[in-house]
Amino acid sequence: MKVKILAFVLFLLVGLSRAFAGGFQLNENSARALGMGDAFTAIADDPSAIYFNGAGLNQLTGVNFMLGTTLIAPVFTFRGVSPQVTEYDATKQTFFPTHFYASYTYNPDWAFGIGFTSPFGLGSQWDPNWPGRYLAIGITLKVFTISPVASYKLLDNLSVSAGLVYSFASVDISKAAPQTPFSGDALISMNGKDNSEFGYNLGALYKPSDNLSFGVSFHSKILYRFKGTVSTNGAPQLASQLPNGNVSADLTTPLNLAFGAAYRIMPKLLVSADFQYVGWSSYDTLTFNFSNPKETIPNPRLYDNSYIARLGAEYNLTPDWDIRAGIYFDKSPVKAEYVNPSLPESDRLGFSCGAGYKITKKLSVNAAYLFIRNQQLTVNNSQEDYVTGNVDSNNPFNGTYNAYANLVSLTLSYSL
Repeated sequence: MKVKILAFVLFLLVGLSRAFAGGFQLNENSARALGMGDAFTAIADDPSAIYFNGAGLNQLTGVNFMLGTTLIAPVFTFRGVSPQVTEYDATKQTFFPTHFYASYTYNPDWAFGIGFTSPFGLGSQWDPNWPGRYLAIGITLKVFTISPVASYKLLDNLSVSAGLVYSFASVDISKAAPQTPFSGDALISMNGKDNSEFGYNLGALYKPSDNLSFGVSFHSKILYRFKGTVSTNGAPQLASQLPNGNVSADLTTPLNLAFGAAYRIMPKLLVSADFQYVGWSSYDTLTFNFSNPKETIPNPRLYDNSYIARLGAEYNLTPDWDIRAGIYFDKSPVKAEYVNPSLPESDRLGFSCGAGYKITKKLSVNAAYLFIRNQQLTVNNSQEDYVTGNVDSNNPFNGTYNAYANLVSLTLSYSL
């Protein structure tokens, strides 16, 4: 029985672990920053500093608000299974992660803020009959955070910040499973939630001159304790061996450490560069605990530490208009042989542009567009078995993945 259970539930280990991989991490939490490729750690001079670098809040005055959203439209295709070259398209979906910030400058030394963001999200949906159905049919992840932040000015040119992060999340996963020796497939679904987890963030901003600034920000790991249910629709003869009922799983997201530098080359031109380190290697094991039948299954993950390199620029076209551009490179944390179609991972390039307009002295709007292109990835030694759905190499899911995404972001800002 244990062997049969393992064959049916390993997809959950793969599916949920992929849900927190690099492709599901979202940094698109401000239209202005997005227009600059999110190279914003050393700038952080609007309320989105709450997310990018809380130490920047000391640059603001009075009370400030920001509200916005980003439309994300990813496209995934798979060509294979090798030696076949048939192309399969994932269902097109659109996601709308929202961001909100409010800040208050108490005095020249102290500033406070609170932010609402979605640091992880997105999903994928494949045809229920496609060849990779034993690896993935659908997955949707939603993670939200609420973060109060305080910033203190140690010196005239040096500020530091600290913030608490309250997070809640949900995940839905589905895939098929073979029912040997019975015909047809079993459909397994999992729904899980975690309504209360905590982390923290830290930041520092140093301005040795009016034209030059350096920033650093740190976002801690967060341990999510998902609790949910598993349901299986399969052959009645296997009912006692199929997972149904309650399930729990602990999963830790990686830390993020960002370094940035910004320089005003001329009065109207500001350039910025960021390096973001993502500690995926801390994501070492995912363990599922099933209640029916009772089973505990640990599953080691094989993630590498990764990074994102960013470069952006902003030009003050007129007193009311700003234009922006940016580029970044995002290194995948997953080796090619462990890439899974729940969200195909490969190195990514992002190209962005944007503009900002001051409607009044107190009200402004920012918009940005980002195009993300994943490097075409051909897998020749997949450890994903598309016949059994397990992680082995007897029937490798070899083939070629392509992916890209269009993102449009809009943010409104208002100052009292």
